Formats: sequence, C-alpha cells, structure tokens
Amino acid sequence: MRVNVASVGGTPRAFLDASTAIRTVPRDELSAELLPALTIAAHPSPARVGERLLLGGLAAGHEVLVSRSAPEFLRPGSVLGAPLADPFLSRQPVRLAPAPGGTIRISSDGGTAVAVGGAAPGPAVVGPLAPGAGVPIVLADRILLVLHLVDPSAEEATYDAMDMVGSGLGIARLRRAIAQIADLRVPVLLRGETGTGKELVAQALHARGPRRAGPFVSVNLGAISKELAAAELFGAVRGAYTGATREREGLFRAARGGTLFLDEVGEASPELQVMLLRVLETGELYPVGGDAPLATDVRVVAATDADLEAQIREGRFKAPLLHRLAGHELYLPPLRERVEDLGVLFHHFAREELAAVGEAHRMEPGDPLADPWLPASIALRLLRYRWPGNIRQLRNVTRQLVIGSRGRAHLQIEPRLAAELDTGALPASAHEAAGAAGAAGAAGAAGAAGGAGPPPASLPPTPQPRARTHPRASTHPPSVTQPPAVRRRPAEVTEPELIAALRANAWDLKAAADHLGIPRASIYDVIERCPNVRTAGDLTAEEIVQCHRECGGDLELMAERLEVSRRALGRRAKELGLEIMKG
Repeated sequence: MRVNVASVGGTPRAFLDASTAIRTVPRDELSAELLPALTIAAHPSPARVGERLLLGGLAAGHEVLVSRSAPEFLRPGSVLGAPLADPFLSRQPVRLAPAPGGTIRISSDGGTAVAVGGAAPGPAVVGPLAPGAGVPIVLADRILLVLHLVDPSAEEATYDAMDMVGSGLGIARLRRAIAQIADLRVPVLLRGETGTGKELVAQALHARGPRRAGPFVSVNLGAISKELAAAELFGAVRGAYTGATREREGLFRAARGGTLFLDEVGEASPELQVMLLRVLETGELYPVGGDAPLATDVRVVAATDADLEAQIREGRFKAPLLHRLAGHELYLPPLRERVEDLGVLFHHFAREELAAVGEAHRMEPGDPLADPWLPASIALRLLRYRWPGNIRQLRNVTRQLVIGSRGRAHLQIEPRLAAELDTGALPASAHEAAGAAGAAGAAGAAGAAGGAGPPPASLPPTPQPRARTHPRASTHPPSVTQPPAVRRRPAEVTEPELIAALRANAWDLKAAADHLGIPRASIYDVIERCPNVRTAGDLTAEEIVQCHRECGGDLELMAERLEVSRRALGRRAKELGLEIMKG
C-alpha cells in the first residue's frame, strides 16, 4: 500500500490507498444489479451484528454519511432498523464518497476514528469492489463494519433463511437457487470446499420439495468399503453372505419417498461407482442375494469437494456417473467469499458455546460505556483469516475463544491462536493481487460504486510474488499476471498466463480458471496444449516418493515444490501408501 495525496479545499490531504479489498474472488462478473453495502460484523450490542445499510446513494453518485445517530441499519428481511447508536461514535459523520474508477473514498470529519483494511486510522480509498470481497472498517476501535456488494434481486420479498446463517451475496444467491430447484425431481450435485455446509443445503432442498414428508437419509460414500457397499446401499436378503441372519433394507430403500444424500461422492470406489451408475440409469436395484429387481423411489442429492473433472481425466471417476448426478449443480461459496457473513456466523456459534458452558449472559449488553464483548481487534483478525477449513473451522475457533475466556467479561485470545490467525491471514501482496483481480471484473458495474472507466492512475501496481521455476517450465517469468476484465475463450490463454495464474492460486485449477476468465472445465484443455505445465497425474511415482522423503511428508511443502494441486497430490500420495504429516 502507498499513500495518495488529494487536495481538499486547496490543502493537500493524505489518503491511504486501500484498494486491495480483502478476499476478492472474481468468480462472478459484476452487473448493474449489485449495490455496495455496509454490514455490522462486531458491535458493543451483539444483537446488532448482521444488520445492513444499503449504500444506494453511492450507486447514484452521491456521498453517504454514517454517524452515531443516522442512518438506520436493518436486518435483511426486516423493515425496522436503528442507527449505530454507540456513545463512543461522534455525531460528526464518516463520509463514503464515490471516486474515479469505481473506487470509494472513506474519510472522517475528525470525530470518529476510522481504520480501513487493518491499517492505521485515517482516510482511505477502497475498491473497486468485487463479488466475494469485503473491506473491514473499524470505527472508534469498537464497531467493525464490512463494505461489500449485495444483490437485492437475490433476496426474496418474504425472507426465508432456510436454517442457514448469513445473508451475504453468495448465500443469498444460493438460497435463490435452492428455491428454484427444490420442487423438481432432478438430482442435484453440491460442490464446494470441505466445511462449507453441503449437508445443510441438502436438507434445505429436501425440506422445500414435494418429498419433505419422506425420510432424509445421509451416507458418506468415502466411509463405505467396497466389500460392504452393495449391502449398505441396496440391502441384502437373509443368508446372502456369512452373517446375514436377517434381511437388510439398504439405504436406497430406507430413503424411499424421500431424499438420499450421497456425501463425499468423489471418494467412492470404482466398484461403488459402477453400482450407483446402474441404479441411477435404470431406476432399479438388486439386493445382495436377490434375484428380482426392486424399483427405487428417491431423489438423489450428491456432494463433493473433489475435482471430479480432474478425476475423470485421470481415470478415477466415471464421466457418465457425473452426468447422472449433476442434473443441476449448486456451488457453495467458501467462507473467505462470505466475509460479510463472518460476524453473524461467529456470534451464532458463540451463543451456542456460551450456553454450553453456562455463561449465556456474557454476550448480553450491559453498560453502554463498557468495552465490547468481542473486541474489534479480535474481530478484525477473524475477518482477515483465510479459513481453509471454512465454517467447520470457524466453529472450532469460536469454541476455543469462548472456553479460553471463561469467567471473563470480554473475549481474550491466547497468543498461540492469535499467531495462528495472523499467520493464516492474507499478506499485503496477496490482498493487492486479489484487489487487482476484483478490479478486472468491476468494469460492468463501475457506476454501482459511483464511478466509471479504468482505475485511477494513482493506484499502485499489483506486486507479484517471486516466481518459482517449474521443473518443466520456461525460466522466463510470465509477462501477464493480472486476470482479464471479461470472459475469454480458452484458446486465447497463453502458456505464460496459465503458469502465472496457477502460481498465483497455489495450483488450484478451479481458482486459476476463474483468475483467467475461462470456464472451469476448459482449463484442462489449456493445460493439455501447454507442454511446460503438468498436473499431479503427470508426476511419476518416483518423483512423488522422493519429494515425500525430502519434505518429511509435509503435503503443503510437497505441493509447493512440485507445483501441482495440493488436493490432487494428496490423493496420489494416498494411492502410493505414503503417510502425510498432519498439520
């Protein structure tokens, strides 16, 4: 980051350039539908967390003023709101004004101390905003707001939370998609990282569909051995095998008239894949030991965090099965793309943990002049963290904070946990790279942030991490490292661009495809025509074994050294019987 100097009334005034919006993920292109908003992530009164202020004035090119007494923040789905109303905030407003290039200038008239993006208090220029991005704004070291984008069209007139916590852009669009397909008979494939809540989405589909009166049956396919798979799924007749002393119903029949949730479908053995494909194609199953087919009557919802397209290319997953499972696909955004929801998720889990330890009263607001139960410094750490374990990891961290602060009026963070969160936070260079990625997709909605045209020339260039030479890659650094502003044809992507995108995204193929602006499935075709790029499937067993030995089984270090997908490399190592060191 660097300091820009603007002239206000003829007097030079320094503005912090915070154009690097945290966790910018340009997965969706911006459209005129999206509006900037402020969401409360931490407040002395925890009941206020999750309330939102739509910044329609910015979209219209006007300045928006936020102070102690105005305007009102509303909870999504509500018509009644209230101002921030903290006595430590000044009546002198914080100003949010549209600036060139779709950026937003944030400043104060000298009343409330404002710190943007984790920097020291002072004026700042942020943006352009992109879907999945969130800029933290700390007011008076007591209130934490998140500046982000919302899609008003994705929020129903009658707000239905679907038992999901949060109301940000990603989760609002997910709810809308669930409402659109819940009443259909098509199978659904849920895709997303581990810990994003796929079973919760499957239950929402079931509860809002015509089979809601039937059973919801869940099974983890990765935990079923191939020897027992047929009996587990399709049942068995009495005497079909040793120990079968009674008839076994099987999960497909247990779920008849309802929904069968097949979790971790990417971990299914080849034998199990064949069985599933046949049942899904014919609508009939044979119990083990049975000689007559039985008709099935279930809606199948499957889920995976695996790259099934890569597995198909490697011969480890059957393409026809993917086509049968994916009658419709839903993408579950990771927590780093839901930064505006993190505060309300944290408080939701904190209430549960406080009730479990008998201290539910701790979160209740008391003296309005007392320090907040959740200090802004801790809340800021939570917002800046990567959350590789997503919501499941957030729940665990919340538990640690609550238990570690038992008997205290305010949350305190242990040095070990603080160091862990700080270590896992996006570094400044990564923030700037992410901000550049988000700016590329922002051209279509520059007006939504009060500006138009390219970013101002005063914004600093995006610094790039020092490239590591791939064993088969060119030694010349790529010349193009920023993602394009619009969707592109895969044939337009050059090899240097591909290598740069893969390195910038830790060899995550999906993220690299998003970075390049091409369809995710097409990145494999681009890799295929680039001789200096390889995937984990191209590695020899000898290379993997040697790297495993040299890295002491550290998978992250192995993936960094071999420059391939960490997840795919983990699967290859598992197939070779190599033990991976637990982090």
